[in-house]
Amino acid sequence: MFYFGNYDRKKIITVLLVIMLISLMMSGDFKVVLLTLPGVIIAMTFHEFAHAWMADRLGDTTPRAQGRLTLNPASHIDPIGIFFLLFVNIGWGRPVEINPSNFNSNKSMDTCEALVSLAGPLINFILAFIFMIITYALSLYTNISTLWLLIFQYIVIVNIGLGVFNLIPIYPLDGSKIFRNMLPYNFRNWIDNKSEIIYFIFMVLWISGLLSKIVSPVIGTVFDGMNFAVAKIFSLF
Repeated sequence: MFYFGNYDRKKIITVLLVIMLISLMMSGDFKVVLLTLPGVIIAMTFHEFAHAWMADRLGDTTPRAQGRLTLNPASHIDPIGIFFLLFVNIGWGRPVEINPSNFNSNKSMDTCEALVSLAGPLINFILAFIFMIITYALSLYTNISTLWLLIFQYIVIVNIGLGVFNLIPIYPLDGSKIFRNMLPYNFRNWIDNKSEIIYFIFMVLWISGLLSKIVSPVIGTVFDGMNFAVAKIFSLF
């Protein structure tokens, strides 16, 4: 999920996207939107819960105190953010707040933050794999309707997309904290100082569709890999 650093920034991005949104609503396929909705809700909810759960496991009770250790979608979803995600393919949820100074793990603070960030995309890939298995089983052993199969397929695709997207090493995505410690110290500081510029460039690349040309093949590769693995599993029976 693409998260905005604060609400004022969110307002700015909302203004940038509104024209694009109106255009898509006038010409978009609402059937696809409805089929995608369950996948978006499931992916966002588990993504945020995973962040909260990992932070709690590492000793930071901030998410627990804020009621984020739950699988209730209402605790994790921003209605405006999910609306934009459905129609513009870029949106936001309610980011899980953490206090790194509360971590009581024997791991470093940076490592703990990376683990909390990694938990979100990781649970999305796990969910995608589970629902792909469910989809295979239902299609092979039941007479489930095509509509339900499409919904399960979209759950798989949305989770893979959310997982891959969040691994992009650009602030404020999860990947920026996951891969931050791998960068040379000077380069890391340069990125921190230029985060606003990088953020703006990222938005331009995403809205223009240029970045999706890189991300989409990666999503396709992950999907094909999971599909191959699941097909191999079912070939054993």
